[in-house]
Amino acid sequence: MTDQLTDIALRIRKHIVALAADSPGAHVGGSMSATEILTSLYFGGVLNVDPANPGWKERDYLIFSKGHSSAALYAALAEKGFFPVEELKTYKQPGSRLPGHPSKTVPGVELSTGSLGHGLPVAVGLAMGMKHDGDPNRVFVVLGDGECQEGSIWEAAMAAAHYGLDNLVAIVDRNGFQEDGPTEDVMAIEPFADKWRAFGWAVIGVDGHDVNSVTEALRHIDHWRAAGRPAVLIARTSKGHGLSFTSNTHTWHYGKFTAEQRAQAMEELELEAVAAS
Repeated sequence: MTDQLTDIALRIRKHIVALAADSPGAHVGGSMSATEILTSLYFGGVLNVDPANPGWKERDYLIFSKGHSSAALYAALAEKGFFPVEELKTYKQPGSRLPGHPSKTVPGVELSTGSLGHGLPVAVGLAMGMKHDGDPNRVFVVLGDGECQEGSIWEAAMAAAHYGLDNLVAIVDRNGFQEDGPTEDVMAIEPFADKWRAFGWAVIGVDGHDVNSVTEALRHIDHWRAAGRPAVLIARTSKGHGLSFTSNTHTWHYGKFTAEQRAQAMEELELEAVAAS
């Protein structure tokens, strides 16, 4: 499955490059860093979803809290079959269903997101409701590390542990950068894993670009957490991963590729694919 997942991650990255070139611009850095996380969730046998029936009652929920990275989410949803891949060409165009931040009008999007710090509190509410009703659904939420500077995140984390929400899984894209620079310079969040543990969560760390490790961790979450505790996966990633000129910098937090940059990006992704084969 690893080769298949690697191929899907490559296709998602190519979509992100195209979206950043053909639209007014995209959040390149955070989209590239979240690619393997989304690949594992949608294609690694983790999320229980039905693209033909997005509102299926028994589905797992995914809240994409770092909504500014919509290019990656839309690419994953299109590859999964929630809407045609061709529709990605309408990204940010007049009349499109694909605005810059995810909207509930997009098939597969559970919550309109973009304002940082909102995704986890909503996910906690969903998980509480499902436990109360005895529903088997699980709730996953993808967070950016920069948004973990928000107080609402930690209030929600405290509530999740207090109410024993073992149907809730948070995944943090820990790429170390936010719009204004390194997270540790803007507002330090380390020791990050210890803070989650102190709030009562089960914690596991993985290489967020090792699609196999991310998938294994998410598929076997019940093996590494105790019942009655929410779980968080801290995925160590690099901002803008996959391209020489976007990696590990905040300067490509958002931007539009020129024709030359698009060509270079596609060439680098092809070379990476050959090296991995």
